[in-house]
Amino acid sequence: MSTDKTSNPSFSPSRRWRIGLDVVVRTVLVLAAVVMLNWLGARFYHRFYLSETTKVALSSRTLAMLGTLTNRVDVILYYDKHDPANFYADIQMLLGAYHDANKNIVVRTVDYTREPAEAMKVKDQYALPTSLAAPNSPPAKDLIIFACGERHDVVPGEAIIGTKTEQKHPTDPDYEANESPYQYRRKPVTFNGEVLFTSKIYSLAQGHTVQAYFLQRHGEPSLVDNEVNGYRKFALALAQNDIALNNLDLTGTNDVPADCSLLVVAAPTSVIAADEVAKLQHYLDDGGKMLVMLNYFSRNQVTGMEALLQRWNVNVLPDYVKDGDSGDERVVIVRTFNPKTFVAPLSQLALEMVLPRAVLRTDQTSGANAPQIEPLITSSENATLATQRGVAPRVYPLAVAVQQKPAAGVALPRGNPRLVVLGDSFLWNNQLIEAGANRDFLNYTANWLCDRGELLTGISPRPVTEFRLLLSKKQTHDLYYLLLGALPGGVLVFGWLVWLIRRK
Repeated sequence: MSTDKTSNPSFSPSRRWRIGLDVVVRTVLVLAAVVMLNWLGARFYHRFYLSETTKVALSSRTLAMLGTLTNRVDVILYYDKHDPANFYADIQMLLGAYHDANKNIVVRTVDYTREPAEAMKVKDQYALPTSLAAPNSPPAKDLIIFACGERHDVVPGEAIIGTKTEQKHPTDPDYEANESPYQYRRKPVTFNGEVLFTSKIYSLAQGHTVQAYFLQRHGEPSLVDNEVNGYRKFALALAQNDIALNNLDLTGTNDVPADCSLLVVAAPTSVIAADEVAKLQHYLDDGGKMLVMLNYFSRNQVTGMEALLQRWNVNVLPDYVKDGDSGDERVVIVRTFNPKTFVAPLSQLALEMVLPRAVLRTDQTSGANAPQIEPLITSSENATLATQRGVAPRVYPLAVAVQQKPAAGVALPRGNPRLVVLGDSFLWNNQLIEAGANRDFLNYTANWLCDRGELLTGISPRPVTEFRLLLSKKQTHDLYYLLLGALPGGVLVFGWLVWLIRRK
């Protein structure tokens, strides 16, 4: 007789179905809760930072501009995401703050090193140049592309970082012990992302490009010259502010174009004819805006601009300034910015100027309609004129801003006249425009002259903080074995102890 007993199932079929259904329902509820939490988190959130050094806070001016933006602006980061030297992470965080403030700012990244097919599409779609710096050079890379409707513009990554030249320290990783002791590097000092991004978004949303003209035929630098003293980077810097710079020839019957919003006179070395000066004066009298730069080489040369500037109560001295605080016979480091003018946001930065001439106020004309003149930047109190060494050191203005209000009831065709006069032109050549705050100074000057005050107030470059960790060879080895040996080994030992205890 068989003694085997048929075992009854632990659960009946109906109970198994109920358990299965319960598991499915619970899983669906958990997934629904996760989806709902993500949906709520994407629309209702508050961002906080654990460290002030990583905090990204947009200025009130940028937030005000974004609050009025209704057009969609696509931003494409055409970057190598894994290059630590290109500030990609900082740029992405900043643009993320723009998107958080206005969902019409749509940001995406195309890594041209890992997404060649997508990179080619972007290059074809936006007609990316072979290079933004020079023809016949490697393809342009590390770019920020802004697109709004049919219009788009490109900002090179190198324009976002302001640098200064400093001597390398023997402890620097790239210091060559067998080379000259005088080794230099470009140290990043300012992050100009917000200044450039807000300007670009605003300009694209406005739907038109400002037209500027660059006077030629008097020894002025070339806008296409890539050499040290060329002005190619000057033109690119204005283009990044949505200002198109065109050459202008005023000889013969040519006149200042009607669409001219800014006229640049940069370092003429030969005489500007009287009829051309008259056209320039007429342009200002009509409410034009002008940027004038006179440099060291024209100090003993009458260019024709001197008489025009005298009419506006400005005198550029035929001498150059030497500043005892700069420690260099040729270079003047400018650290004093007039807080009452548009350069106030640059107060924590510095300019590099070469043999700058002093720019003084003359007060030849007076009255309610007289030009209003404000110094923009000045030397230190230890400055002297090169040919007047016996005169006590003093502060010398190196650039001034001039504006004039028309008589009551009079409306000028081009608005109110504005004029900025500098005693140096080298600070914006291809070599020095990247030095210190030189590029930032140009951005603020151009936007003030073009009467774009919404791009000035409340936005300033952010200083770049650099941390240096110095380790001896022994400390480096100890850290290496700690990270690759002791820490992983400690985790394994702890896991083994847990396993041993659970076995018992």
